[in-house]
Amino acid sequence: MFNRDSLFGSRGQQPPPPPSRPIPQAQRDPEGRFQQPIAHNQEPKGRPAGDMRQPMQFRLAKSPDNSYTFGNVCAVSSQDFPASREDVYLLLNGQYVVSARPHTQFPRGHISLSDPQRTWMQVALTDVVEVQQHDPFSHGAQSYLGSMDVEVGFAGRKSTETPYDQDELALAFTQTFRNQIFAPGQMVLMDYKSIPLRMTVKTVELVDISSLKSSGAQSTSPNARGILTPESQINYFKDAKTPINLRGSNRRPAANSVIRPDFKFEDMGIGGLDAEFSDIFRRAFASRIFPPGLAEKIGIQHVRGILLYGPPGTGKTLIARQIGKMLNAREPKVINGPEVLNKYVGQSEENIRKLFADAEKEQKEKGDESGLHIIIFDELDAVCKQRGSGAGGGTGVGDSVVNQLLSKLDGVEQLNNILLIGMTNRKDMIDEALLRSGRLEVHMEISLPDEHGRQQILKIHTSKMAANGVMGNDVNIAELAKRTRNFSGAEINGLVKSASSFAMQRHIKVGTVAAIDDSIMDMKVMMADFVRALDEVKPLFGVSEEDLSRAVEGGIIKFSPHIDKILETGAEFINQVKSNTTPLLSVLVHGPRGSGKTALAARIAIDSEFPFIKLVRPMDMIGMNEMQKIQYLQKVFTDAYKSPLNILVLDDLDLILDWVPIGPRFSASVLAAIKGLMKNKPPLGRPLLIFATTSEKTVLQQLQISFNQQIAVPNVNTQQELAHIMHDSGQFEDIQRAIQMIEETTGKREIGVGIQQVILGIQTAMQVDDSTGRFAEVMSDFISEA
Repeated sequence: MFNRDSLFGSRGQQPPPPPSRPIPQAQRDPEGRFQQPIAHNQEPKGRPAGDMRQPMQFRLAKSPDNSYTFGNVCAVSSQDFPASREDVYLLLNGQYVVSARPHTQFPRGHISLSDPQRTWMQVALTDVVEVQQHDPFSHGAQSYLGSMDVEVGFAGRKSTETPYDQDELALAFTQTFRNQIFAPGQMVLMDYKSIPLRMTVKTVELVDISSLKSSGAQSTSPNARGILTPESQINYFKDAKTPINLRGSNRRPAANSVIRPDFKFEDMGIGGLDAEFSDIFRRAFASRIFPPGLAEKIGIQHVRGILLYGPPGTGKTLIARQIGKMLNAREPKVINGPEVLNKYVGQSEENIRKLFADAEKEQKEKGDESGLHIIIFDELDAVCKQRGSGAGGGTGVGDSVVNQLLSKLDGVEQLNNILLIGMTNRKDMIDEALLRSGRLEVHMEISLPDEHGRQQILKIHTSKMAANGVMGNDVNIAELAKRTRNFSGAEINGLVKSASSFAMQRHIKVGTVAAIDDSIMDMKVMMADFVRALDEVKPLFGVSEEDLSRAVEGGIIKFSPHIDKILETGAEFINQVKSNTTPLLSVLVHGPRGSGKTALAARIAIDSEFPFIKLVRPMDMIGMNEMQKIQYLQKVFTDAYKSPLNILVLDDLDLILDWVPIGPRFSASVLAAIKGLMKNKPPLGRPLLIFATTSEKTVLQQLQISFNQQIAVPNVNTQQELAHIMHDSGQFEDIQRAIQMIEETTGKREIGVGIQQVILGIQTAMQVDDSTGRFAEVMSDFISEA
């Protein structure tokens, strides 16, 4: 199919081989730039005429005529290329390959570059470029274009509404630029039917002629380049920034270019959301990249709305800011929810209509050929609350805004060129009608990143630090990813900022606040800085370390074999939930007051190393009415569903229910909420373990609150157990004397008090000289009152 000799035809010849030695380093500065630029109209010295195998310095000059500009050909002097009668390949600045055509009237030592070429190479008119001849076959035979994706649009104000046939456009492109070399990112101008078109190469695929029949086309890297042949396939995509129309054929239907062909998720600077982006693309964009009539043939409509929800700081708003990078379309309209509301009557609804005005106009003019209009609605819950809830200050504005949005998304005049992306932290507050199919029908949870996602996010936030040599060699990103469980992307960013502040602090002069030490140029952010930052930055949906540490202050005293058995049983429950054998497990930890129920439940939770542990205490709800308590408990359980492993410790459940023995009385509403929340199974893959402590087991039985398992916590009952606690404290020399005094005072050998009372007695006895006698007095009173 391909003939290497025919590629150059009768007009050209194969370029000479590449140079055997590079340009001398003395002519470059440390960054590779030339130190001595050539003056205007000055000829380079020391170069034999016609020998361009060595890199030489050329200045830029104006093209002789428009044929060079619209032919993507650079003009060079025939004096520099006396042996070349036809076009030659030149390598510019060691990176860009162009086709050059010798001209007899062109000044020696100069080269012409069109505006698209200079934009592609990032070269200014006053720059000096490095030029040498290029051999496309120096790296093997895989130098031909099998196919390439090209974005096409109007280059100027002159345009037409007549659709362009892809096959005719590809044929004209091949005839105009045949045998030229193309690479991703390259831009060319083409005069087609007296209308200038700008074309940008997005991706290329090269073929190996020798193995074409057996292996076919092979994908290449973004830095690949190849020669255009009549057999090269060109796939065109519309530049949505210009009103150009493409028409397909029976052989090749016109495809929409909603997603840029060269798009990569890592370009967005968002880590840990690869799976979510894949789902978004499949649901919202996959049907739009096919020809316009295909969805109609299948009998489906495009998705018009996506709802992104999840905890704060997980990247929802970041997606809103970065989503334009993945789209080959007009810039999305980004609006914050509160910006819609206006104090004037009817203005809020008018703001909603304005968002859809451009889409409605284009839909009427172009129908299925209309481009995609994207509206990104951040903080959607601010204006789209449940109708009838009183949103909008009782004026009904909130309801009217929701109604207006519903009618635009899926009203009488349906729009098929709209995609609304809503974002919220409170999905439960949004009106249900907005969440049904045909409106915001795709619900995507942007959850807390896993370990792999956290590693990606850490690399993103430390990339500049690492590239500039500021990050220490001992920083272990993988280790930090393990230690940042339940951190959101925003919290990881805060962690990096905190670590940087610790590194900066080392270079502040002693005794000053603003003076900087001279060693600031050698600043490094070390692993120790990140470790200190971990103590400072805590995740919102993490472990309640302070509350749990306070609950087990002083540690667990294993005064009885029962304590070891309780800890072992708790560990079994942990493994049962961790293995996802039981996704929802509730355990009642009951016993007398002061027996250490909360401390044991907290110790079991801490030893589990679950990423989310929350201690819920009655004091957290002081001053709340019934409705506020229910909302608080609902939020606690909802937060527990966001992590892969979760533990809730409901301390003194009888007090949370407002139970008092006088009456007796309790809150029926809170009781119903607790029953419902404890029976509600968590989402798939988010197992939940609930520990509830109480000193009123019979009360919970009467209230018909059921638990899957129970753990009984005993008092300190025997003299041996009391002696063990006294010995563990290290405060008594004559333990047996104290026990004998207690027995003589109370008249019985059984102790029967909680561990908290024993510890309180030890703390009281430490205040006097005769600690043994004072301890015996205090404990005798506790035992008598029991």
